[in-house]
Amino acid sequence: MRFLGIGDSCDLGALYLRLLDEGHDVRVHVANPLCHGTLAGMVPRIDDWRQELDWVKAAGTEGVVLFENVAERRGALQDELRRDGFHVIGGSAYGDRLENDRGYAQEVLRGIGLSICPVRAFCERATAIRFLREQPGRYVLKFNEAYETFVGQLDDGRDVLAFLTGLAPQSEAESFILMDHVEGVEMGVGAYFDGEKFLTPACLDWEHKRFFPGDLGELTGEMGTIVTYERTARFHALTLGRMEGLLRAGGYCGYINLNTIVNEQGIWPLEFTCRFGYPGYAILDSLQRTPWSALFHGMVTQSIERFETHPGFSAGVVLSTPPFPYQRPDVEVPVGLPVICDAALSADERRHLHFGEVGMQNGQLVTSGAYGWTMVVTGIGMSIADAQARANRLAARITIPNVRYRLDIGNRLIAGDFARVEALGMMACSPAQANYAGPPEEGRSSTERRLDRGLAKGCAAFRSAAPQEPILNRPGFAGGSNS
Repeated sequence: MRFLGIGDSCDLGALYLRLLDEGHDVRVHVANPLCHGTLAGMVPRIDDWRQELDWVKAAGTEGVVLFENVAERRGALQDELRRDGFHVIGGSAYGDRLENDRGYAQEVLRGIGLSICPVRAFCERATAIRFLREQPGRYVLKFNEAYETFVGQLDDGRDVLAFLTGLAPQSEAESFILMDHVEGVEMGVGAYFDGEKFLTPACLDWEHKRFFPGDLGELTGEMGTIVTYERTARFHALTLGRMEGLLRAGGYCGYINLNTIVNEQGIWPLEFTCRFGYPGYAILDSLQRTPWSALFHGMVTQSIERFETHPGFSAGVVLSTPPFPYQRPDVEVPVGLPVICDAALSADERRHLHFGEVGMQNGQLVTSGAYGWTMVVTGIGMSIADAQARANRLAARITIPNVRYRLDIGNRLIAGDFARVEALGMMACSPAQANYAGPPEEGRSSTERRLDRGLAKGCAAFRSAAPQEPILNRPGFAGGSNS
């Protein structure tokens, strides 16, 4: 097959390397000059992607254009290419609006029957500042297509007010929202959409966005994530699955994710990601048995219903280097620092290294790019704790000057958040669990016996419960967003 990648910073580098390993032809356009070193010497590069359109179209259904992001009207461009007969995976103009116009996205979510947080949209700061003074409360500030989210911590909103007052203008025509804050477990649901339908299975993810362990520091986008493809159908049907008709009408083809907060009052959708998520796609890669090329061919031909995955969980840990979480040239730091992997790594362990902003220089793998997204390491296991331990052990075998990463990815889920999600009925019982009566008692500790009896009891209750629409519209609650 032939694949043409179009983006600014080579965000899908690890995916391109997978496609090359599968034996396919790959050509990549990287628009940002600061990122021209990313995957240099590793992935074939082109200066003008338009000159490659005949090359990719000549392959018919074996030729696919991959778009990396939602910037620069990329969605509208994808729609145009599809009208011209190209097979494009990425998003659409409709997807761009869902991601970039947060107020619009909340109205769409309301329209499909989801409970949404109180949201106020603003196009000038003076009005927002007056609102904060007149209606003090805990809020989350989110700019459209600009500054990172700011999550207020104070119940009277003084921190959001001070932040907004002192922040330099983000653009000539600012656009942002204020959402009420809500306590709960942040979890996302994602799936591939082929222009007509969602492929199964969907995935569930729990992102860790703060820079430092304990969820302290800057909101980075992502420092690591726990993902699974198991027991996901129920949550998908209650949330993202309701978007199927709208995505079909909007010409969408690609991966899409909906981030939410869940608690005892309901499911509160926050925002869409209408593109391949980074590093989300790399973390999902470790659970995906179907090759990327087979998945993409099935999407553009609309010839498959599902793809094959591994059971259990994947833990992904982002290994970053300066200037992360900022960027060049705002912060001047050197690139070209050596990236050294333990020579004793097995082939399977190396498959759990997902290169980001790295390239080859004089035969040595080195850091590159504008942001310091150096690589992602993953570990998989039947439990979150096992997946986390495997990822952390692998990360320790990578040597990079000034590398930073978190060792606590998944800790809150292990400590109780995952059990809370299960208790809320957000996850379906697997077929095996639905018929689970518990293991033999002998040879098991009292703790193991108690946990297994609880699982059997919970799945029995799930089997006997009447189908219902859970906790989407419970009255008497006004919620908001964490991040």
